[in-house]
Amino acid sequence: MASLGRASAVVAAGTLASRATGLIRNIVLAAALGTVMSQAADAFGIANQLPNTIFALISSGLLAGVIVPQIVRAVREHDDHGSAFVSKLLTLGIVALTVVTAVAMVAAPVLVQLYGRNLPPEGFALALALAYWCLPQLFFYGLYALMGEILNARKVFGPYAWSPIINNIVSIIGFGAFVWLFGLHRDATGWTPEMVGVLGGTATLGIVLQTVVLFFFWRRASLSVRADFHWRGIGLRQIGRLAGWTFLMVLVGQLAALYQVSTVSAASGAAASVFTMQSAWTVFILPYSVIVMSIGTPYYTRIAEHATVGDTDAVKRDLDAQTRIISLLIVGALVAIVAAIIPISRVFTDTSQDAVAFAFVLAGYLVALVPLSLQFGMQRTFYAFHDTRTPFFFTVVQAVIVIATTFVAVQLLEAEVLPLAFLACAIALGQSVANFAQLGVAATALRRKIGPLGLGGALRALAVFLGVGVVAGAVGWGVFLLLGGVDGWAASEKFTGILAAGIIGIVTLAVYGAALLVLRVPELQVAMRAVRRFLPGK
Repeated sequence: MASLGRASAVVAAGTLASRATGLIRNIVLAAALGTVMSQAADAFGIANQLPNTIFALISSGLLAGVIVPQIVRAVREHDDHGSAFVSKLLTLGIVALTVVTAVAMVAAPVLVQLYGRNLPPEGFALALALAYWCLPQLFFYGLYALMGEILNARKVFGPYAWSPIINNIVSIIGFGAFVWLFGLHRDATGWTPEMVGVLGGTATLGIVLQTVVLFFFWRRASLSVRADFHWRGIGLRQIGRLAGWTFLMVLVGQLAALYQVSTVSAASGAAASVFTMQSAWTVFILPYSVIVMSIGTPYYTRIAEHATVGDTDAVKRDLDAQTRIISLLIVGALVAIVAAIIPISRVFTDTSQDAVAFAFVLAGYLVALVPLSLQFGMQRTFYAFHDTRTPFFFTVVQAVIVIATTFVAVQLLEAEVLPLAFLACAIALGQSVANFAQLGVAATALRRKIGPLGLGGALRALAVFLGVGVVAGAVGWGVFLLLGGVDGWAASEKFTGILAAGIIGIVTLAVYGAALLVLRVPELQVAMRAVRRFLPGK
């Protein structure tokens, strides 16, 4: 258990550092291009989302769902600890990534048209120009994820969590240089090739260096890797069967995301649109990345080991322990963000009025933070049992609801019931509704697969956390009002927004932690031990 805790701490520390620098990166980018009512920001958002979306889907589906269990099995069954298997797998991955990236580059105009069909002509032209710079990220994102999952499977967790810091530092410098050289830009007109090159080149260079740095940690995996094109015997039929369902899951998710982005692009330049949703998602996903990924990733490796030997009871115990600790921490993060939502939003926007528009979109996403976090463990449990078919079906449920709620938003917009200013918020809220439904389907399917999950105690603990969180969040919101509310000091400038968010967050978390301490919640001790591991000398 101690090794699992140390692994969680390493991943959490790296993820926290990378996400913190990532926030700074996005703040600099938002300062350069704006967020709400910015055609330039929406054009960059669409161009940079093309490789980002595929990376996110691959890293959470194909690689995690297929590669990690296969490597764990190879380590157990092969005398070379999986070196030959990894050599073949890595060679195959590089070849596949090269082909996919080449196809994407050729299809760039079609891809931009799909995602940005409602952009004005000047916005479309800028998005296409930036796409040619951003799409090469596909190869390096894929290679980074493949190598990272191989390292994770060999229980080398640190490099994969820490390497994104390189990308963020490069981006902060590059986007800062863009502001210094060309100033602030909100419109999609007047862009020169040099401006496009600096902005798009910076985004891609960061990903390249983020990937390259993983090579320096390869020896820790104790693998002897070489190019190997002899793929016979690697188990391609089994991997193909598993990856086939994952590919369909990826395809369904992409279709839903495509419909969302292409729909909200109609608000580009007039209201919260593509880049606003992306920036709000960045804030939303921060606690998920730091808490859920850092705790869930080491647990997943252990669950995969137990599933490999058929120890279902151990799998259930791990799932219960993971759910309890994630619930306690994620609820605390949720109430802190909600209490400070306006100051946080002000950091990414030009005015306090824009901050309110941003906050509505962020709030729409935050509704799903808890169910999305709980679903992580369940989905990875399916992967541990080499089951990618079931996750495909509950992803279909999610995608159908996402598309349906987005369609309803469009109908309400055309009927002039939903103002254009709230289109992005409505789409974000629809995403959250879909996540709730997906969690219900996933839990039901997992119960059918391995029997009663034994999560009753964990869910009762979650109810306690939520009750305490409501009280803590109310106190935090009171602090925000004491600081003047929307029209006061807390939302007057970006810098004051950072200070106010820090003050409100600290007060909210202090109340939350104190209340749990008074209630003697047993999960709090586990959380405190995890926090101590980040302190010097621990």
